[in-house]
Amino acid sequence: MLLELLIPFMLLALYIYFRPFSPKSNSKNRLPYPPSPKLRLPFVGHLHLLKLPLHHSLIRLSKQYGPLYSLYFGSMPTIVASTPELFKLFLQTHEASSFNTRFQTSAIKRLTYDNSVAMVPFAPYWKFIRKLIMNDLLNATTVNKLRPLRSREIRKVLKVLANNSESNKVVNVTEELLKWTNSTISMMMLGEAELVKDIVREVLKIFGEYSLSDFIWPLKKLKVGEYEKRIEDIFNKFDPVIEKVINKRQEIRQRRKNGEVIEGESVVFLDTLLEFSEDPTMEIKISRDQIKGLVVDFFSAGTDSTAVATEWALAELINNPHVLKKAQEELNEVVGKDRLADELDVANLPYIRAIVKETFRLHPPLPVVKRKCVQECVVDNYTIPEGALILFNVWAVGRDPKYWDNPSEFRPERFLENVEGEQGIDVKGQHFQLLPFGSGRRMCPGVSLATSGISTLLATLIQCFELNPVGQQGNVLKGDDAKVSMEERPGLSVPRAHNLMCVPVARAGSPVNLLSL
Repeated sequence: MLLELLIPFMLLALYIYFRPFSPKSNSKNRLPYPPSPKLRLPFVGHLHLLKLPLHHSLIRLSKQYGPLYSLYFGSMPTIVASTPELFKLFLQTHEASSFNTRFQTSAIKRLTYDNSVAMVPFAPYWKFIRKLIMNDLLNATTVNKLRPLRSREIRKVLKVLANNSESNKVVNVTEELLKWTNSTISMMMLGEAELVKDIVREVLKIFGEYSLSDFIWPLKKLKVGEYEKRIEDIFNKFDPVIEKVINKRQEIRQRRKNGEVIEGESVVFLDTLLEFSEDPTMEIKISRDQIKGLVVDFFSAGTDSTAVATEWALAELINNPHVLKKAQEELNEVVGKDRLADELDVANLPYIRAIVKETFRLHPPLPVVKRKCVQECVVDNYTIPEGALILFNVWAVGRDPKYWDNPSEFRPERFLENVEGEQGIDVKGQHFQLLPFGSGRRMCPGVSLATSGISTLLATLIQCFELNPVGQQGNVLKGDDAKVSMEERPGLSVPRAHNLMCVPVARAGSPVNLLSL
């Protein structure tokens, strides 16, 4: 009897689940939702239509359903936007009222202690922390004080290449770049690198993954499965490590207060956060978990994305030797051969900066920017429902011939020539055809630091070495075969599918010999 009563309700539930976004609205006053594929499967929604990397699948669907369309990721309504004009509507016109929050996975929520500044609601705490980051952690004075630290980390990379150049050995450039970014962020944030390097890799890896439980609400409530187990395992390894680092910095700070001069210890970001957390006059009290969340934020924002972007730039230079030659000529003219290029030289290296911009255009660190709709609104004459996940296909716009001349060509000159205003395009979120770090209130606050770091490392590598690529069989590629694959693989920042393996060769007359000083 009970089963007979339940059957009509089960059928009704299946009907509701199967139906797509309706092109019409039950309300006479409400505009339709964006167009959507008709076949929506139980539990998975439209996920069966998608393959990784995600941005390629989204491009394919946009050709069928237009630049603004709807999907269901499991039980989560999802809106996909694929033009700069739409980006501006979402991220500028309607951001404050409806799109000021990001979507976060279970892994991000747990491993940032539910305190990621990139994810917390747009409220007083977010405003306070964002202000603290910009005014106290990433202000010009603090960043300049840590410049010698960043220079030391770059020299470490150069020394590895120099040593292998002398012995004609293969270098895993991908691995060295990850070590560089991990160590740089660790030293700036914590004053410690070795202790956290392995666990940070695990954190970043799972941040680049998704689980059905993130999109199907019954599974999310259950919190069972291999994905959830991995999250807890990583958390249980990470938390004791970060506790140890915090305790060490507290001890160092106390010794400083007692008048002790500690050689080799700079004031790092964590010291500033601890100082604020202990200040009773602060308008908002910062908890220990919030400090830990900020630490993870800095690693997730600066480690993987910076290393991957630098690797893409090097791969493009290997495949485009005429661009590499122009960059070498600029360095010879501006810096010379008697000293290593430095962070302060970047302002006088427009072609190097253009190479970085062109890399961001073709290989954005965030190929798909995500937001969440907190209040129903109308965009481009379509209703955007509250709770919807919003996807901005930045990768697609960077390769759209409507906005870029010969978009598949790696041509840094486009950012130097006064053609259709391209010369003035920057990556700081105001030019919606180039949003490698997002836009608006939620864009990455470390844009300037990241672009400066990438430009500096590129400049020194170009100045000192030729990188001869190594093929899958371990052979050095020469002549017309000296090309590397540009295939992608899924990940937090969509890295290259294969590690960049090269034999470094010191350039004649370059300042490589200075690395031993």
